[in-house]
Amino acid sequence: MTRFPLCLTSALALAAATSAQAEPVFNRIAAFATPQNMAAGEDQARATSAEIITATEDGQTLIYSDSPLGVLGLVDITDPRAPKPLGNIAMGGEPTTAVVIGGFAFAGVNTSESKAAPSGKLVTVDLATRKVVAECDLGGQPDSVARAKDGSFLAVAIENERDEEVNEGDLPQAPAGFVVKLPVTGGAVDCAGLQKIALTGLADVAGDDPEPEFLSVNDAGEIVLTLQENNALVVIGADGQVAAQFSAGMVDLDGIDTKKDGVLNFTGKMEGIAREPDAVDWIDADHFVTANEGDWKGGSRGFTIWKRDGSVVFDSGASLEREMAALGHYPDKRNKKGVELESVKLADFGGRKLLFVAAERASLVAVYDLADLAAPKLLQLLPSGISPEGIVAIPERNLLVTANEADLREDGLAPAHVMIYELQDAPMAYPTITSAGTEPLLGWAALSALAADPAQPGMLFAASDSVLSGAPSIYTIDATQKPARITGAIPVTRGGAPAQLLDIEGITPDGEGGFWIASEGRSDRMVPHGILRVDGTGAITETIGLPAELSAQETRFGFEGIAVQGDRLWLAVQREWRDDPKGMVKLVSYDLKDESWGAVHYPLDAPGDGAWMGLSEITLHGDWAYLLERDNQVAEKAATKKLYRVALADLKPAALGGPLPVVKKALVRDLLPDLKAGNGYVLDKVEGFAIDAAGEGFVVTDNDGVDDSSGETLFWSIGKME
Repeated sequence: MTRFPLCLTSALALAAATSAQAEPVFNRIAAFATPQNMAAGEDQARATSAEIITATEDGQTLIYSDSPLGVLGLVDITDPRAPKPLGNIAMGGEPTTAVVIGGFAFAGVNTSESKAAPSGKLVTVDLATRKVVAECDLGGQPDSVARAKDGSFLAVAIENERDEEVNEGDLPQAPAGFVVKLPVTGGAVDCAGLQKIALTGLADVAGDDPEPEFLSVNDAGEIVLTLQENNALVVIGADGQVAAQFSAGMVDLDGIDTKKDGVLNFTGKMEGIAREPDAVDWIDADHFVTANEGDWKGGSRGFTIWKRDGSVVFDSGASLEREMAALGHYPDKRNKKGVELESVKLADFGGRKLLFVAAERASLVAVYDLADLAAPKLLQLLPSGISPEGIVAIPERNLLVTANEADLREDGLAPAHVMIYELQDAPMAYPTITSAGTEPLLGWAALSALAADPAQPGMLFAASDSVLSGAPSIYTIDATQKPARITGAIPVTRGGAPAQLLDIEGITPDGEGGFWIASEGRSDRMVPHGILRVDGTGAITETIGLPAELSAQETRFGFEGIAVQGDRLWLAVQREWRDDPKGMVKLVSYDLKDESWGAVHYPLDAPGDGAWMGLSEITLHGDWAYLLERDNQVAEKAATKKLYRVALADLKPAALGGPLPVVKKALVRDLLPDLKAGNGYVLDKVEGFAIDAAGEGFVVTDNDGVDDSSGETLFWSIGKME
């Protein structure tokens, strides 16, 4: 068993790349939501997906598999910055993968009645007419489909996947999987010429139940195949005979998070973890690369470059996962398996051999230069939609495309998307904030509050919310760097231990080297809303609970910002409490000297259908109180993400329990154009705003700790404030 190096490249590589571009970089130029492909009159609320994706040979049309709808979705990218829907083509089953030869698309379609009785077919689609013109029975449940480089045949992995509900998902589970080859001539598949290639008796793990997952064909017509659950790889010669097979082996991982505990601690290790490769792609005649998802026994987290004889040329170990964690994209709720590398794709862009690696649970795509196979160079990490599953490169158009499978609209979140990137002579657009370069690695997520150092321009403070409740922290941010750099973390403690069960949604310096914190409680879980004071080490020195007049009216949605005005604290309440008129929320005041409470009412914009409106932040600067106001909508439904201001002279709190004065607000900035500038879908949680010592305004979004989100964090300046 081999231990692999912790880092591929310097953790500063990403930041350095943005400041001095030696080579072109990929930037996202468009996003296409899969529901757009539904026809008029169809139920638009149905779940959709974009899983494995390919392109026509002219690079003008994308084709993705959508298993929930049972269709292939087509997208016109004649203008890649403005993708257009071309509709869906019904497959008569669950499509898994499609490839293109000439004017025809060939899709593997799962028609199984059950896992115990698998079946499937290969469907041929005439792309000119967008009609199904032929079908072949495959004799089992197809997963991956690949084509010969010269278009002379198709190879299909017949997985006959295990039932995870049977025997706790353990193998063996009959029937066994296999591979088929199908000759292709002039767009027609020779079904009678189907060659079945048996794989039983090869793998050390459940050898009588091979479960082929993914395959790739090289220039010589040889097939490389992953047996994920069997932790093995197979090379099939051009004659259709097994030429080589070997175990994918084990890895030892250092510097990883090993506990689902609301704490990002990258000092753990796991030993003897099966790689369990998923996607595979040939690099050249003698090498291929695998994405080691670790889906069954779980947790290998890396990718491996292999020689065809089974020897390892390079293994990433935990290094790529750590680079992703530095961008706030680590999924603590799934840390047994980590970021789950799902897909790999090789392509030549302008003479550079590039490797693209998609992480399903981090929702990022890594770009590597493979000039030296023994030392891949990480060039950048691209933000994708939620759960990237497939990749297609179109080098002749300088384009890269990802298919992102998760459709979370049922939970009020984003639909599945196709994301399009272009290789450009331009600055790198992402990341906008990172902790790269800290030692030890500083994990972070869910930046829910922002404040400024009153003395030092460009120095800010942020805090994590309940996603990291096991170790709540105050982060220091150097906003003078591009991307902004998280330089340190101050743990919030009570009695020397992490102050668990906090949900920090507001933070502001207290003028004495410490901070005031607003903690949003959960009244439905007996966690109170409240105000905390911490010293410069993060130790809680004071706790202020709500008076009876407030606690009797509170709801789940509480304090979402805190600011200091002399001897008075101001707190923004996110949504209406029980005693608030509809469309009015409280700005609550607390007098630090006489310990009295008061409030004013703030009028919210009217929400759209199915939405609610609320406040996310309060910041005081000059003669104004600035407030972030947003709806809870995402993607195409997002309508209100705005920065308003209220004159401080109008903040005259009245006693609680009676009528409250209503302040007047003025629009400072509509943030929707800023949120659209990255050409992805609009993020919902604009949660932090601060004005630094030089008067520059900064905004940050909350990425929810990559829990049912893409993990993107956007941090940007809106310039000098008047």
